[in-house]
Amino acid sequence: MTDPTPDARTAATDPLDQVFAALADPTRRAILFMLLEDDMAVTDVAHPFQMSLAAISKHLMILTRAGLITQEKRGRVKWCKLDPDALRAASVWMQGFGQFEPVNLDAFERFLAAELEGTDPYPGPADENLPDPDHNQPQS
Repeated sequence: MTDPTPDARTAATDPLDQVFAALADPTRRAILFMLLEDDMAVTDVAHPFQMSLAAISKHLMILTRAGLITQEKRGRVKWCKLDPDALRAASVWMQGFGQFEPVNLDAFERFLAAELEGTDPYPGPADENLPDPDHNQPQS
């Protein structure tokens, strides 16, 4: 039987995985929001952020590799443009979750946050009536 989870190489090359990885960062989401208005020069994109031009360029490269933006040189200036096609693919995938009630989405959000942090999404007292799988139970 094959393992249903993709290996690191597959995940890194799956376009949808790249889109969601790019969207995971608040700086990159802010950049996309800025590009909704119009194309922008890289220096103009960098202006509102308190980080180096090199750091912004890394964010822009991730967005470009994910297909969320395109970059082109016009004269001596590099311009960025939003490419909404990659967002459409992510939106279509997310619409599959539209059938859930808000309470289920909250639970899903807690689960995802816990996965990223490596913590238990549903902390609470352990049920003392359940056997501990790490210890042998006495035989009756």
